[in-house]
Amino acid sequence: MFNHTRKTIFSSVNKNMFNSNALEQAFLEKADTEVATGQKAYMRNLFEFYGVKTPIRRELQKPFLAKENIPDKSELEAIIRLLWDRPQRELQYFAQELVFKYYKDYDEKDISLFEYMITHKSWWDTVDFIAAKPVGNYFIKFPEQIEPCVQRWLSSEDIWLQRTALLFQLTYKEKTNTVLLTEVINSLTGTDEFFINKAIGWVLRSYAKVNPEWVKKFVKQTTLHPLSKREALKNL
Repeated sequence: MFNHTRKTIFSSVNKNMFNSNALEQAFLEKADTEVATGQKAYMRNLFEFYGVKTPIRRELQKPFLAKENIPDKSELEAIIRLLWDRPQRELQYFAQELVFKYYKDYDEKDISLFEYMITHKSWWDTVDFIAAKPVGNYFIKFPEQIEPCVQRWLSSEDIWLQRTALLFQLTYKEKTNTVLLTEVINSLTGTDEFFINKAIGWVLRSYAKVNPEWVKKFVKQTTLHPLSKREALKNL
């Protein structure tokens, strides 16, 4: 079904050279204005869409994300900024998945790129992926960066950086740093911000899968927003 697209992508470019025009053309060929209208409405009309449903998008972008075809890491930041500047949201979805392909090769300075992605065109659909995957894996590789980054994010007025401070441990399971998690949650309680209170409940609910007693005790001893408490205890 996608053989033509695969040929188009690589016919005029050298190996490991990213072709953003080919990617955009692949999405354009499967664009659907009716789907795009629904996608825009779901995202509160904050972004433009090609109207490519997720399963189709993932199939279309497969050759771009294949190990033998992804560009050299030295090109990564320029590519991400280029795609992040485009109006169509599908291009940001692709960009964040491309970033995650390099998780074994992250450099210490890459946190600045992740912060750029978090603070530009910010919404839950990109921030949550970036927090749990690129940022989460970055901090596994560079644990010494956790404290300065988290403190900087918490003291910022950017709710998306604050949400990232909550969610980067989302997949850590039994390796979750509960001392840090407690500190982060306590620093953010008392707000009526939906995206913060939702994230507090979400990360607690996730950790409850491996340590339900800790979560029960924490919720009992901590004054949480009703939304956070409800989310945290949802599966207990």
